[in-house]
Amino acid sequence: MTRKQKKTLIRIIISAVLFASALALKLTGVLNEWICAALFVVSYLTVGYDILIKAVKGIVKGQLVDENFLMAVASAGAMALRDFAEAAAVMLFYQIGELFQSVAVGKSRRSIAALIDIRPDVANLVTGDGVTEVDPAEVEIGSSILVNPGERIPLDGVITDGSTTIDTCAVTGESVPRDGAPGDEVYSGCVNLTGAIRVRTTKGFGESTASRILELVEESGMRKSRSEALITRFARIYTPVVCILALLLASFPPIFLKLTGGDPALGTYLKRALTFLVISCPCALVISVPLTFFGGVGCASRNGILIKGSNFFEALAETKYFVFDKTGTLTEGRFRVTETEPFGGFDPADVLSLAARAEFGTRHPVGIGIREAAGVPKDDPSVSDLTEKPGFGVTATVDGMRVSVGNPKLMKAEGIEVPERGRAGETNVWVSVDGALAARIALADAVKDRAAEAIGKLRSSGVEKTYMLTGDRRETAEKVAADAGIDRVKSDLLPSDKLEEFERIKETNGSKGKYAYVGDGINDAPVLALADVGIAMGAMGTDAAIEAADVVLMDDDVMKLPLALRIARRTLAISKENIAIALLVKLVCLVLGALGFAGMWLAIFADVGVMVLAVLNSTRSMRIKG
Repeated sequence: MTRKQKKTLIRIIISAVLFASALALKLTGVLNEWICAALFVVSYLTVGYDILIKAVKGIVKGQLVDENFLMAVASAGAMALRDFAEAAAVMLFYQIGELFQSVAVGKSRRSIAALIDIRPDVANLVTGDGVTEVDPAEVEIGSSILVNPGERIPLDGVITDGSTTIDTCAVTGESVPRDGAPGDEVYSGCVNLTGAIRVRTTKGFGESTASRILELVEESGMRKSRSEALITRFARIYTPVVCILALLLASFPPIFLKLTGGDPALGTYLKRALTFLVISCPCALVISVPLTFFGGVGCASRNGILIKGSNFFEALAETKYFVFDKTGTLTEGRFRVTETEPFGGFDPADVLSLAARAEFGTRHPVGIGIREAAGVPKDDPSVSDLTEKPGFGVTATVDGMRVSVGNPKLMKAEGIEVPERGRAGETNVWVSVDGALAARIALADAVKDRAAEAIGKLRSSGVEKTYMLTGDRRETAEKVAADAGIDRVKSDLLPSDKLEEFERIKETNGSKGKYAYVGDGINDAPVLALADVGIAMGAMGTDAAIEAADVVLMDDDVMKLPLALRIARRTLAISKENIAIALLVKLVCLVLGALGFAGMWLAIFADVGVMVLAVLNSTRSMRIKG
């Protein structure tokens, strides 16, 4: 509990003691009625002075329709009618409700903050003079840092010395720790558990995984769902309307009765109007709906799923069609060279080395697989004029020779015809040297272990169709689609073709549901941006794909897709429950209050009770499980 909350609690206790004492003395007749009234007033002012001050400030600023104004007018009106006990009770129980709400919201926010507060404050920089603690933002790429057991890794990098076990839960949502050894990549925000390691940094502080996660989560708060936007607009219209209705309730019946010769009963209708105002406070709606989506963001983040805004919860919940990229999305994205077939007298090892050196700057999984097979360094000063053509391949000058590495489209663009080769499940990469065909490099990429299970769960959760769009050749694409359980597949696509094919899928199926695209490469960025919900693989995905996506899976686990769908749907359902409960109770109590069947006590339940129930219901969105 915060200091402010503790002070409020003390005021509530003092006020409650005064209120109970005054009520007891009034009922027993021990003290004069005016002394009891004075005790009620002191109780009222003790617990409610801050509400009165806020209401006055709101009046000065022209903000006459907030909850502080409504409570001040209602309780002050009760005082004017000499209902001192009810005025004190209204303010006391209102503040009790506000305290419960504050504690619940604070607990939710602290829990979520703990989930995403993964960015370390210091880094142990290794220099020639020893180890120095510095701000991670000051560490340059390529520096060596020391990470001791129990510390969070401050920057992305590669282990150069030492072995350990790493807890990646905060970043990927994976509960089982991973082993780390020299050569393994590590991500900022993960916890080093067992052994001291040295890490060569590969990204600056602003581009590190932890920073990127925090930025994405912070951005999510800026994007409101339709429900939140509706509630905001509703509150702006609703509160002035109920103020006008309360004024009419206090004035119109007495005027009508006066004109018709009846008893105006001014006090009766004024009290009804004041009760009407207390009931009308829209706290439950205004607070609980945003809190529900905030809890959903936190729950998703804890499971390694970053949803960039509450608006995407609704789109994801309504998704009926999933379209997938192949490499790195449905497959492991870690290609292994299975065969090197030379042409024109080239030596297999030499041509593989040339291809790997030409690929040194690419992040494409095929290029990484060729580099790993050849064992060449990542940086090679003898390579120049490197050009990467998405959907085709790369060209570069290596030792004075013009080397091209890519698919048949790239070879055809250079006037080279390639023979039919390869087996299902393999990807062929063709290499030319100075305009002559030099080799075919075959690589294999296995389907992810749980891809078929993930597709099955999506289908059982109501997804109507799944598609796969890939630039790979037809035989390989169809085998991967069959192994993963994909309904439709399109192969041999350029990045622009993927965009056109995605639009064609939308035209074919119509607007019966939302469309999600799942990818990881730079060539997926246009489709990710076009989709109703773009989902990027965060571990192996390119920065362009992650930037264009609406949802990021931090560990590339396709099983997170059905979980994300479940979290989105449950969060949306909880927000709708809160809206329905709050509106229904408010409406019933407003009618009862206007007709005189509900007094201030029921008004307090309608306002504070429903608010507390809605807030507690909202916290369920933090505990959604797959």
